[in-house]
Formats: sequence, C-alpha cells, structure tokens
Amino acid sequence: MQRDPLSDTFLALADPTRRAILARLVTGEATVKELAEPFDMSLQAVSKHLKVLERGGLIARGREAQWRPRRIEPQALKEVDDWLGQYRLLWEQRLDRLAEYLHEIQAGGKATAEKKDG
Repeated sequence: MQRDPLSDTFLALADPTRRAILARLVTGEATVKELAEPFDMSLQAVSKHLKVLERGGLIARGREAQWRPRRIEPQALKEVDDWLGQYRLLWEQRLDRLAEYLHEIQAGGKATAEKKDG
C-alpha cells in the first residue's frame, strides 16, 4: 500500500508530546537530549517520537560532526494548511450565511416589536 504523506503528518500531529517538540523546534535546532529535557521519558521514547515526526515530514535531521540536531520542516505544515484551506472556505461561507440569516431574524423581530408598540 502506498504511503499517504498527509496522513503521516496528521498522525505525527495527533500527539501532544510531538506537538510540544515541534513548538520547541520553532525556536531553532536542538539535539535529542535538549528535546527530551522537559519530558519525563527516556531518550529512547523521545527518539521514537522524533521518528514519527520525521516520517510525517515535519522535522529533519542535520549532520554536524557527531551532533545531529533536529530542525523543523515547514513544508509539511504548509500542506496541512492547504488541505484545511478548502474546509476553512466552506465554513466561512456557511458562517456568513448564518450571520445574514440571524441579521434578518433580528431585523424582523424589531419590525414586529415596533408594530406592537405603535
């Protein structure tokens, strides 16, 4: 079965620990040890999270001598945003129609109240 990159990205984003790791990488590259510091888990567990993030295209591993820092890869997030954009437009249109309908109801209610008062 062919892999679906968007599904891999969503799988990686589904976990709060991985989202926290991504948030840390927004500030710059970091080693596994640096990324593991805020978590109460082993380096091996953090490494497993990093592999999921790599498979999802969200991070990449650098090579600087013995140091292998991880860095964020924004392209995968852009693909998620593009996919969500279709649905964002749909919901904005629906909410605009709802706002128009509510405005009509409110305007009709004011006219009815004015007739009763008049």
